Amino acid sequence: MPHQRHKLFRVRDIHDHSPVTYIELFFDLVFVFAITQLSHRFIEHLTYRGAAETVLLLLAVWWVWIYTSWTTNWLDPDRAHVRLMLLLLMAGGLVLSAAIPDAFGESGLAFAGAYCAMQLYRTLYMAWAARGVHRGRMRNFLRIAFWFLLSLPLWIYGAFCEADLRFALWAAALMVEYAGPFAFFRTPGLGRSSGEDWDISGAHMAERCALFIIIALGEAVLMTGATFGDTPQTQGYWFAFLSSFAGSATMWWIYFDVGAKRGSERISTSDNAGLMARNAYTYLHIPIVAGVVVTAVGDEMLIMHPTGHMSSAAIWAMVGGPALFLLGNQGFKWVTSGMRFPPLSHFFGLLLLTAIGFAAAHWHWQPIAVGLPRQAP
Repeated sequence: MPHQRHKLFRVRDIHDHSPVTYIELFFDLVFVFAITQLSHRFIEHLTYRGAAETVLLLLAVWWVWIYTSWTTNWLDPDRAHVRLMLLLLMAGGLVLSAAIPDAFGESGLAFAGAYCAMQLYRTLYMAWAARGVHRGRMRNFLRIAFWFLLSLPLWIYGAFCEADLRFALWAAALMVEYAGPFAFFRTPGLGRSSGEDWDISGAHMAERCALFIIIALGEAVLMTGATFGDTPQTQGYWFAFLSSFAGSATMWWIYFDVGAKRGSERISTSDNAGLMARNAYTYLHIPIVAGVVVTAVGDEMLIMHPTGHMSSAAIWAMVGGPALFLLGNQGFKWVTSGMRFPPLSHFFGLLLLTAIGFAAAHWHWQPIAVGLPRQAP
């Protein structure tokens, strides 16, 4: 049996580039749906409370996806056993995504149950697959399972509580889980993990995360096109459409022109690829993805109502999305470039976006007046 389990893992050097497989791309389709659900939920709950709830759900969705990406970095997705595991996770992901719109209502148990089941199933599967094959990796996933078990009561109990308490309990659950990698999953009786336990193919991780950014940008482009198709083809709507498309293209350029390529090259040659993957990809990609999602929401509002009064929540969605995206890219490029300071261009962009937000809120700018100058950063 250990010999059979050995076949589930890739045989490669950590500096090799293992291409993303078709089953991994198929798995990602679930998260196209999840990103769409998050965007639509935010539009329907365009308040500060709605924004906080959507961010919490996004953190949960990202945590499922990034942990699975770590797993497929080690496993061989061409093996039928591994493919079956991923297909079962996809089924759980569909339940998770379908529950997003009413996660703080009647779908709370479906969301929490699917989330916990996916996280524990994949983690215990990895511990089983590594048993007798890679002792360090097996112990690493046993530690991860312990941390997920710590948060599980908060998820499940929260699903039975009213919305305010549910938010607090689920936020506490995510705080526990997000602290795990920083604490190297220190566990009673099992000690703590080390960077050597996270020996991954850096190029593969970089490509996986870049593909998730494409998923998020694709959602932004789809929302722009679909919304514009339902509006009058007048000058104001055309300006709003072009502004939204320019924003998506600019975000693609900022991430993929230099950052993604340099990050892939840097992590591929790093002796601490696991630690760099934890910092640059597991954590610092969160504001990048959140920025794209929030920007997509701001773009839809801009195209639907290019003129007229905007709420403060709408204003901050329009400028906050690009700001989050720049902030995440600033940290990502800093960690993966070896520069002494973060990119100054991103810093000035953040200052300009903040100024636009305050000016729009104070002088009651129309949406189109916010959409056009925000392209400058």
